[in-house]
Amino acid sequence: MKIKVSISMEQDTLSKVEERIKDSIFRNKSHFTEHATKRLLEEQ
Repeated sequence: MKIKVSISMEQDTLSKVEERIKDSIFRNKSHFTEHATKRLLEEQ
């Protein structure tokens, strides 16, 4: 089950995320953020 969350980030970071989404496998910001979070947790 997915739970809706809210995050804050710098405008520059958000712009970079949105650029990556345009040219990648990610469907949207949620998909990108979930993927990035999982990778970070796996690395730690």
